[in-house]
Amino acid sequence: MNDPVVVGGFFAIIIAYLVFVMISITISIIMLISYWKINTKAGQPGWAVLIPFYSLYIQTKVLQRPKYWFWLYLGLSITIIGLLVVMVLAIMDLVRLAQVFGKSDGFIVGLILMPVIFIPILAFGNSQYQYLEN
Repeated sequence: MNDPVVVGGFFAIIIAYLVFVMISITISIIMLISYWKINTKAGQPGWAVLIPFYSLYIQTKVLQRPKYWFWLYLGLSITIIGLLVVMVLAIMDLVRLAQVFGKSDGFIVGLILMPVIFIPILAFGNSQYQYLEN
């Protein structure tokens, strides 16, 4: 157990894990702050992002979805098929999020492919929340 290669490899794994954890925490905090700001721009309480089910309910209000949309997320996440449907709903919600802030199709693609970059742009940029006609 005193082999320097084994000890060095062990420490390398621990350091890589800690770096991964720190990056994950940083990204989570950035996304939390961004969604807080998006809720505030939409006239909803920013602190709602801190409460699990309430945040989902507020998200449906921000996206101007019908009230049953909240239950779709909860009900469909039970099975494997439901998880796939929830992924589709999440993409639809990203499209809607761009629409309620008046963003282009290119921005929608950015939201879907790189949300860690485009959600903060939406939150801290100069975009304004708009009510859409159904």
